[in-house]
Amino acid sequence: MMPTPVGWHVEVEFTEDDRHTRAVALVRLSDGTEVRAHGHASRHRADARQPRVGEEVAAARALNELAMRLLDKAHGEIDEASGRVSHPIHV
Repeated sequence: MMPTPVGWHVEVEFTEDDRHTRAVALVRLSDGTEVRAHGHASRHRADARQPRVGEEVAAARALNELAMRLLDKAHGEIDEASGRVSHPIHV
């Protein structure tokens, strides 16, 4: 039997002002669960205005937090199903 392909789409939205970029990352899992995380970047006054760089930094931080939340969620489900405590490894 061929495995059924499964995919997730991750959305990242930004809000920005002259010095700050905030990112919200959202993934909708196949069971309908949504996992959301936030990231932030600040531009130093002396740095040139480069909105794309702020977006990349804020998005990377949001996606990193999203990854940690997904790991925590998965370990919670392992614990619940197995009746024991798993040990998530956070890198």
